Amino acid sequence: MQIVQRPNEFHVKIEYNRFRVNNNNAIKAIPGSYFNGVRKVWVVPMYSKNYLVELFNNQKSFNPIELIDASVNLPEVFGEIKPLPELAYNYPLKLGALRDYQAKGVARGLELQRFINGDEQRLGKTLQTIVTLMIAHEQGKQVFPSLIICPSSLKLNWADELNLWVGEKSMIIDNKVKTTWHRFYELGMNNFFIVNPQSLKSFFVDYMPPKGQMTHSKQIVMNERINMFKSVVIDESHRFKDPTAQQTKIALKIAKGKEWVILLSGTPVKNKPVDLFSQLAIMGRLNDFGGPKGFKPRYCDGGNGSSNLNELKYLLNEKCFFRRERVEVLDNLPPKQRQTILCTITTREDYNKAQNDFVKFLEENGCSDAEIARKLRGEIMVKMQALKKISALGKLTDVKEYIHDVIDSGEKIVIFCVLHAIVDELTKAFPHALKITGRETDAEKEQAKTKFQACAKCGTKIEHHQGQDHDYVMNDFNVMICNIQAAGVGHNFSAAHEVGFVEYPWTASDCFQCEDRVFDAKKPNPMVCTYFLGHKTIDEDNYELIKSKAGISNAVTGSTDEMNTEFIDKVINSLGIK
Repeated sequence: MQIVQRPNEFHVKIEYNRFRVNNNNAIKAIPGSYFNGVRKVWVVPMYSKNYLVELFNNQKSFNPIELIDASVNLPEVFGEIKPLPELAYNYPLKLGALRDYQAKGVARGLELQRFINGDEQRLGKTLQTIVTLMIAHEQGKQVFPSLIICPSSLKLNWADELNLWVGEKSMIIDNKVKTTWHRFYELGMNNFFIVNPQSLKSFFVDYMPPKGQMTHSKQIVMNERINMFKSVVIDESHRFKDPTAQQTKIALKIAKGKEWVILLSGTPVKNKPVDLFSQLAIMGRLNDFGGPKGFKPRYCDGGNGSSNLNELKYLLNEKCFFRRERVEVLDNLPPKQRQTILCTITTREDYNKAQNDFVKFLEENGCSDAEIARKLRGEIMVKMQALKKISALGKLTDVKEYIHDVIDSGEKIVIFCVLHAIVDELTKAFPHALKITGRETDAEKEQAKTKFQACAKCGTKIEHHQGQDHDYVMNDFNVMICNIQAAGVGHNFSAAHEVGFVEYPWTASDCFQCEDRVFDAKKPNPMVCTYFLGHKTIDEDNYELIKSKAGISNAVTGSTDEMNTEFIDKVINSLGIK
């Protein structure tokens, strides 16, 4: 139970726990109290203060009680937010160079050391972080070993980005190296170690009180090896907004005392300023905002509301935060941004079995002979499609996580796939998603497209909205699931900026057709095209072939039949069949 003292009254918030009924009855019995449905708090007049004091003194019956004094409301203090500095240090990258706004983000990160990079999605927060740490290291700062905490779906991508951009080999900590990972740093083999939030307890906690028996995070006994880390990076840091969550408490202990703590999130505040509380604590920045007892009264209206937001924004940018939106850096961005996400498939056992059966089939039929391979082409394609299906099903955990991140950031996304089984699984996860597949009628497809494109204010589609007397307002229909064959051409999904491929067409031009359902050159924001690849699966061969043929039109030599034949050859070669 939380009691917030305001100038003329008290606001009492009662949580959903085993004390809820007792607490509700006790507050309801106080003279003059009433429930404010908007704020979702009980309001107790100041003249009934003694009743609350009695409640507070009798905490054993009404645990836990948090008392916050919000009765003092000093004027806001804020000023002009300064532009980000220029980067004076030129760090050589293996691929290309930093964009101008990315270089400024690196420069600001080097100044702050403990900060949140709040750049909008797909602006390169990962690359900025990598370069920040590499430059700090070259300048003699202690940043290695570095621990990267990120969602499971991004672990392989962090490892890939580190290798591609700066040539750094990283280690994804798993059960195989649970007790030995630190040796790899001591031997000079790895500077970066990657782990997902769900594994923090397994790898870094020696003891934690049983569930329901922990009263303070001090009871958590951490493994002493966490002291080795000189820097901590937390990707998607908004997932650590709950201070009572186990993962938040562990992250707080890991980051404690570190000079370099970098948080990445395009949505660090998803609901109210209180979302920042834990993130500031993890960075060791809470005292810059009044400390644990001062932050909520000053910036959360005493509890879970919001207050003094101009001051909060100013202080954040002064102390530990920066953010750029895509519309601000359009000159630096291509109209289309493509990225791949390597997924650790959850169907690995089934995939390996199917792949072994495929290899056996190829060896028994002598498919190194081109003529035999052509004769068996149909049967080979069927077996490869089975591999693609197993991989697609195994990617769905990571795909769903990505979709949630997109829609949580207030964006829309169009997902392309081939198999009905994939459509069905995604529909279970997102029951309110719109669909255009071979199973909908023409009328249902048109209705889905209209809903997806319509302005929330007037109902006009975005492509017809130019003559309205107001700006287009995005509606709540934020996920469109499409079958490539049914929706790959002729449709307009330009209300979205994101398109994702769980499965892919055979040719680059077919991929571009699907991408162009979302692309609109007149839109202020560039679009992001994400291809989900099963790690160490047939997907990687498929995507590499698409990339290699990206400049060839189907109308010339890249026909589907020819692409299929090349794909067969590529897969057979990758399996080492002779």
